Amino acid sequence: MTIKEIGKRAKEISYRLGRMSAGEKNDGLKTAAEALIARTDEILKANEQDMAAGEANGLNGGLLDRLKLTKERIEGMAEGIRQISRLEDPIGSVDDMKKRPNGLLIGKKRVPLGVVGVIYEARPNVTSDVFALCFKTGNAVVLKGGSDALESNRAIVRVIREALAEKGLPADALQLIESTDHETAKEFMRCHEYLDVLIPRGSARLIRTVVENSTVPVIETGSGNCHIYVDETADLSMAAEIVFNAKTQRIGVCNSCESLVVHQAVKDEFLPKLAERLAEKQVEMRGDPAACEACGALLPATQEDWGTEYLDYILSIRTVSSLEEAIAHINRYNTGHSEAIITGDYANAQKFLDEVDAAAVYVNASTRFTDGGEFGFGAELGISTQKLHARGPMGLEALTTTKFIIYGNGQIRP
Repeated sequence: MTIKEIGKRAKEISYRLGRMSAGEKNDGLKTAAEALIARTDEILKANEQDMAAGEANGLNGGLLDRLKLTKERIEGMAEGIRQISRLEDPIGSVDDMKKRPNGLLIGKKRVPLGVVGVIYEARPNVTSDVFALCFKTGNAVVLKGGSDALESNRAIVRVIREALAEKGLPADALQLIESTDHETAKEFMRCHEYLDVLIPRGSARLIRTVVENSTVPVIETGSGNCHIYVDETADLSMAAEIVFNAKTQRIGVCNSCESLVVHQAVKDEFLPKLAERLAEKQVEMRGDPAACEACGALLPATQEDWGTEYLDYILSIRTVSSLEEAIAHINRYNTGHSEAIITGDYANAQKFLDEVDAAAVYVNASTRFTDGGEFGFGAELGISTQKLHARGPMGLEALTTTKFIIYGNGQIRP
């Protein structure tokens, strides 16, 4: 099918989806989750093809980690769908109903966006997450995954579509563009006749390409150059454990820690302690001159390191002389995603929360919690780093809009 044919089918089915009851949608989600579990072997076989191709093409460890599916990860995908089925359906809720002096009752009703397009890279779990969030909110979704995950995405979409059809539900609620050429991607970005919103998930390069070329409204989900700042009052043992978790628990994700900022008062004690901990995962540490002087395990950092999302076992380290300098450094080089401070000082914590410009800002916790599941959304469509409509993990409400509903009894405007 052509892009226009896919878009037309999505638009047509979106009106039916918008009228479906919460019960119908929840039944569809539960059916899809069951199908993923029942057909795990089929999905894993497809994923093996993608993994073999990725290794042959030289994908780095972080990207291969994003691409890989296991029985446990598929169980996690299914559980994410089930969690979404248990959440309250936002569609149809009416907010802010007010009576005007002329007797008109004016309120806002929450409704689906309509047709959601998503362009993403080697993350096959995104396929099920996006489907579940869009289906729950009555949106049709058109997916365009990267070539690295094509066989995995095909299998997941096939399983979900067939499960919906067997239930008498609209399979075209979920469609996949299988062509991976650049011209098809550009045509998709310009399909404003049928798409209501386009959401890119992936590298900074992918997101920039979509923003610069799309004629469809775009919600940016940014890359993650996430920082942790260890201030002079921090519990250094706790700080080492948090940095270790944020850097190594899973390296190929946008909420992992890529950059560390350390107050100069604790660098001599903290950096050797951290180096010993990170050596367990063979993390390469790149520091400024003061950091390198404090710990011989560090390599010299370059200016480019401060703004790099590595998605690898690499960590940049910058020393500062004050909280203000730390905040200025973070606001200059961050991508608006997730930032953290490790501190024992309440005033420092509040200043960091107030002045750091990011979608999620933490005190004494790992940045790895910026996730729809961890925030209680079941899953997320992405982490929005923009400031319009949605910011942070995009759950159900971010996939809705509102329309004004007005009740009258014969009023006319004088």
